[in-house]
Parts: sequence; C-alpha cells; structure tokens
Amino acid sequence: MGKAPEPVIVAEGLGFSYDLLPVLEALTFSVARGEFLGLVGPNAGGKSTLLKLILGLLEPSTGRLQVLGQTPRQARRRIGYVPQYPAFARDFPITVADAVLMGRLGTRPFMLGYKAHDRVAVENALHEVEAADLGRRPIGKLSGGQLQRVLLARALVSDPEILILDEPTANIDHRVEGDIFELLAELNARMTILVVSHDIAFISGYVSRVACLNRTLVCHSTGAIEGELIKDLYGESVRGILHDH
Repeated sequence: MGKAPEPVIVAEGLGFSYDLLPVLEALTFSVARGEFLGLVGPNAGGKSTLLKLILGLLEPSTGRLQVLGQTPRQARRRIGYVPQYPAFARDFPITVADAVLMGRLGTRPFMLGYKAHDRVAVENALHEVEAADLGRRPIGKLSGGQLQRVLLARALVSDPEILILDEPTANIDHRVEGDIFELLAELNARMTILVVSHDIAFISGYVSRVACLNRTLVCHSTGAIEGELIKDLYGESVRGILHDH
C-alpha cells in the first residue's frame, strides 16, 4: 500500500464566534494534498467564516488550524483565492492583464515592482484558463463567464499549492459552469482545491469528498450524498435536478 497523502489543512476543535454568537463549533477535519473538496451548507452556516480562517483573515476563537504546516497567516502566499464577487468595481479602468498581474503582488516586496517574468506568468495563467485573447480588454467589458476565468487566472498567477473558490459559478449559466469545473478538474492534478457551492448534485460529479457545514462539519464521500442528508443539512425538503446538457 502506498503512503497516504500528507494533510495540507488540519483543524482540531476549531471554533469561531462573533462577539458571543457562535458561528463554528468544534470542527475537526483534514484536507489531503491533491484532494478536490466541495464545501456546502445553508446561508449563515459558517462557510465564509471558515474560508476567512483558512486564509488567515480571522483568528480562531478556540481550537487549532494549520495550513501547509504553518499558521494560516504564514501560509497565505501559498494559497490562491477566487472570491464570489470581484473586489474591484467593474467600471474601474484596468485591463484584464493588469487585473491578473495584481495576483503577483504577494510574491515579492511591492517596492520592487513587476519584472518581465511577472508578465510571462500573466500570459501563462490566461492561456491556462483559455482567456489568452482577453489580455488587452477592459475588465468591465467581460461577460460573467469571462470574468470568472480572469479571476481564476489572477489566483493561479502566483502558482499556489492550494486553490480556494467561493461560489465560482454563482452567476453564470450551466454550460459555462461545466467548462469551469472541467478546468478545475485539470488543475487538481497539481494542486489541492477547495470549492464552496450550493449546487451539491452538480459538484458531486467532480469533487472527491463533500464537507457539509452548518456550524458543525461532517465530511462524506460523493456516493453518500442523497435526499435525507441534504434535508438534514438545509432543514427542508429538496428536489433533485438532472444536469444533462
């Protein structure tokens, strides 16, 4: 038997509260190197809070969290992050290439400026997400699917070991959603991926495990995802939708 992959994210008794309001309680889990993990759960279930803890933007109230053998704050430069909504205004006068270039800021002291190899990294990242022809286009002229590819390129341009995506296909159609997840499946060959989604049925065709979060967390193999489990998680009956396009 081969050696099990090392964990890149380890949480033990992890908890977080905003003032006296508990949001996460006693989370104990690990994510193995090379895993493609789907994180699902209801609104206000703690998904965004957990991402902020992993990214080092918040400190745990209780328990321990390690990322790549370091504290989350120490490891943040080794993580690529794709937010649900872009952090810049869509009418901001910036090209796609310059927006992706911003992803290189954490790789060196800002005062040194960008180098030629940074520009090459931008070209490579855009090519990898099949958006090489968009480099000179204003960021505000992109469709939803094109913008999502550009945000993904911005996360990839620093060559991360872990890629975290928060609802990456929330505002795009199902055809483009499939294209994005096919791309993520290819990227998973060289990096660990954690993706937040509400579309449990869809992501179960791509991820290796599903982590269900509603203040506490339980991980399941994709084969265990069925109606009663979803009802327990979301607190209401659901109907399945067949994604067959």
